[in-house]
Order: sequence, then C-alpha cells, then structure tokens
Amino acid sequence: MAQPSAKYLGVKSGVADWLREGRWKFGQAIPSEPVLAHRFGVSVGTVRRAVDELVAENILVRQQGRGTFVASHTRDYLFNVFFRIVNKDGQKERSTPRLLSFRRVAADRTTAAALRIAHGAPVYRIRNLIMLRRTAVAFDDIRLPERLFPGLTEYALSQRETTVYGVLQQRYGVNVLWAEELVSAVIAGGSLRTLLDLTRPSAVLKVQRTAYTYRDVPIDFRYRFVSTAHHGYQIFLGRH
Repeated sequence: MAQPSAKYLGVKSGVADWLREGRWKFGQAIPSEPVLAHRFGVSVGTVRRAVDELVAENILVRQQGRGTFVASHTRDYLFNVFFRIVNKDGQKERSTPRLLSFRRVAADRTTAAALRIAHGAPVYRIRNLIMLRRTAVAFDDIRLPERLFPGLTEYALSQRETTVYGVLQQRYGVNVLWAEELVSAVIAGGSLRTLLDLTRPSAVLKVQRTAYTYRDVPIDFRYRFVSTAHHGYQIFLGRH
C-alpha cells in the first residue's frame, strides 16, 4: 500500500503534468478537491495537501468562495519575484528593456548542460540592456531552447510590454516558476564596459541564472552583468 506521502506527491505530480500539458489555462479554475480526489482515487485531505503545496509554490492560487485557479503571473508578479536590481536604499524601479540582438545559434556545452539539450541544438540568443532612468544598469545574454518556443521572433521581443518571461507565458503558455542563480564579481572590460557606460575598468556582478517551469524543466539560461555604481542586487533568504 502506498504511503500517505507518496499519495499526495503523486497527486501533486499529476496535477503539475496536467498544467504542463495545458489542460487548464492561466486564470482558469481547476476541478474541486472532491472531484480531484475521485479522479486520483485518494482522500480529499490528500488532495488538499498537494494543492496546498502548489499554492505555496505560486503554481495555483485560491480565491475565497470561488475555488482554486491556475496562477497567471502578471507583469507585477514577474517584476517583484525575478527582478532583483535595487537602488542603494533597497527600492525597486521599473526598468525599460532595450533589445540589442536576436539570433538563432547552436548551444555551446555550458548552455546545453543548463537547458538539458544536446550540444549544438538550436537556441535563441537574446542580448538585452536593462535601462533605469535612461541609464544602462545591466546587460543580459539570454539563451532559450528553440524546441520549446518555436517561431519566437525579434519583433515579439522588441515590441513587448512585459518581461521576456511574460512573453513566454502569453505566447506559449509557459510559466517560469523558480530560478537558481550563481553570483560572482568580474571586471568589466571591452564591449561590456561600453554597454554599461563605465568610464574605467570596474567590478560588476555576474549573475548566472537558470529558470525552470513545471516539473523543474529548464527553459531559460542567461548571464546578467549588473553595474553596482549606483545599484545593488537584492536577495531574500527564507520566507518572504
């Protein structure tokens, strides 16, 4: 007989699979807990435990008196969760992206390993400046697997009114749920120094990020270089 923990994890995994497959769209209500309990052949309490975890992970959202819905990650949500650049006083400001280039290239070994694709598989490479008050504060070098986002165009990115993650949600129904980052300090020289408008060789933060969707599938690998002349990089530890 399956252990209770195995049962609720099975329900959680099954619901996540249905979400990944697009059975329910963003903003749509999922079936009630009794209905899900019947479908999975488990108790309502087991379903509730699985749903509770999916809510805590911002995959589902409960609305009092209405039910449980698939989370639709708004521009504000994406800004608050994934944008970490702040002023020296810890306050955030809305950024303006400036698309520098969009190309289809072959994945190098580092990119392939991060995205779990074959070395040489096609990826989109996006070079992007992040502007705050008309000042370049960060440079992004982003790689997205073409197989997950077929037909993505430079026009879709250059005309966006949201983040890159917002475009992926709107066009492909893919939510970025979490990301891992490795932060180090490097000296900006050459073209990076020019892009960030640094008058002399300066230390910048190098942020290596891999972002994931349902079932921990990696969908975005990037390097972000952040000028710290007037800004910092804010990280929360523990529950926030």
